[in-house]
Amino acid sequence: MRNYDRNCPVCRLMRSLAFTGLGMGLGGGVAYLLGASRENIMLSGIVTAAILVFGIVGKKKN
Repeated sequence: MRNYDRNCPVCRLMRSLAFTGLGMGLGGGVAYLLGASRENIMLSGIVTAAILVFGIVGKKKN
């Protein structure tokens, strides 16, 4: 049924963007609920997104 390469560059980019958005939402949401400042909300979202992208997606390459 699938006649395309699931590991093409566009597929990897879209997967990374999806995990980045998910991580940003999770990290920022938790920081917001804990009452963090705006800067800390953004930083925690960025860090969580980086952990998800490089941690989860990086494991699949091995």
